[in-house]
Amino acid sequence: MNKLFTTMVVIMMVFSLGFAASAADVQQELWRNSTIEKVIRSGKLRVGMSTFIPWAMQSKTGEWVGFEIDVAKKLAEDMGVEIEFVPTKWEGLIPSLLTGKFDLIIAGMTGTPTRALKINFTIPYDYSEVDIVAHKEVAAGFTNAEDFNSPDVTVLTRNGTTAVAAVKRSLPNAELRLFSENGPMVQELLNGNAHAIVSSSPEPAQLASKYPDTLFYIDAG
Repeated sequence: MNKLFTTMVVIMMVFSLGFAASAADVQQELWRNSTIEKVIRSGKLRVGMSTFIPWAMQSKTGEWVGFEIDVAKKLAEDMGVEIEFVPTKWEGLIPSLLTGKFDLIIAGMTGTPTRALKINFTIPYDYSEVDIVAHKEVAAGFTNAEDFNSPDVTVLTRNGTTAVAAVKRSLPNAELRLFSENGPMVQELLNGNAHAIVSSSPEPAQLASKYPDTLFYIDAG
């Protein structure tokens, strides 16, 4: 009995050592294939981003500026690598990340359960809500979000953003038009071809401040 017990113990010890070695090998392999390790080896951090005022935008000289641009630059600096911005249409950010076009997304993207099924999110580095910026003439007399819930109202927002779900949930009767880029969407509102833009803060307030003669801000919260 003692001999059998000793044999079983030895077998279990060998199995345990083999399992531990296997687990260590797996961890090393996971690290070698991790995004962080690949970035360090390449010496470059590729950042997927989309123009989203005031988070990420281009200056008159063509330089990328904004809060999230600063976040990305600081991350690259802390990692000791160069940075490369990869401008991408909003709806293409997640597919492009999954196919390896860039290493991470820094683009004002809200963490949602649906998105989390495909990609991993860090802890939040900022919080925002969905608000409205409207055209003074086209939306004259509008004072709250409910005023926009009508078939006669045209609302603009970025395709693939959480603002789309917010409009469908809170303004189901309004006509919703989707845009891939910020610039054309803002210009459409400034031209008076829509009643409002629904977007994450602080963009609505920022646009109303930038174009006070044409636009006004409504807190939809």
